[in-house]
Amino acid sequence: MLLAGGWSLFSNTWAQVLNINDAINKSGRQRMLSQRLAKAYMQLGQAIDVERSRKILDLSLSLFEKQLAELRAFAPSADNKQVLAEMEKAWQGYKQILLGKLPNQQDARNIMALSEEILALAQTSTVQLEKYSGSAAGQLVNLSGRQRMLSQRMAKFYQAQQWGVAPADAAGKLEQARKEFVAAMQTLSDAPGDTARIHDELTLAQQQWLFFDAALHQNGDSMSRQRNATNVATTSERILEVMDGVTGLYQQLA
Repeated sequence: MLLAGGWSLFSNTWAQVLNINDAINKSGRQRMLSQRLAKAYMQLGQAIDVERSRKILDLSLSLFEKQLAELRAFAPSADNKQVLAEMEKAWQGYKQILLGKLPNQQDARNIMALSEEILALAQTSTVQLEKYSGSAAGQLVNLSGRQRMLSQRMAKFYQAQQWGVAPADAAGKLEQARKEFVAAMQTLSDAPGDTARIHDELTLAQQQWLFFDAALHQNGDSMSRQRNATNVATTSERILEVMDGVTGLYQQLA
């Protein structure tokens, strides 16, 4: 089970970027945080798992800002520096809406759009770093780290649909994220360099995925909507924790 707020998984986050694989990991984590922040906002707006959702929002804000500064200090190329500068500008607008006032449906629609903008920039930065690394380990860190983002992305779209603030293509994007997650799990499981510990953790992740996927497909009347949304909130956190650990293990392979 997760500790309150679900942040024991990031207790080993270093104060600076140590090497290129660490940079890929942290940049990939920014992708996840862009989606996790939106998910937490949607949950707070609907009074879903309120205490944990508030902690997730606050700690995600702090970690995103911290890692952005670390990544900008490390940036190994002019192109990467430029993308991170653009991310800094977009982040200021995103943060302002997240913190501006109590969660509401009008701002929630803007947050859905801004979370996509931040995600695109973080994805570009992560791919740049993976290419810079030129290693198989860097590819696995990127791929496994992206699973963290997909877990939060699916939950974000689910909660937005429940609140009536999802864009028209939300169902399609949720299903696309689901397919990408399943395909990447297979790729990671087949990776020739997996250690016994990585194999065990991926098996655990597959088990957690069954619970999360079942929660995403829950049906019920309005009376059960709150319970179903809480199940999505909690199961998305569990799979995030496991995949963050797996990403750290791939980082150590270099």
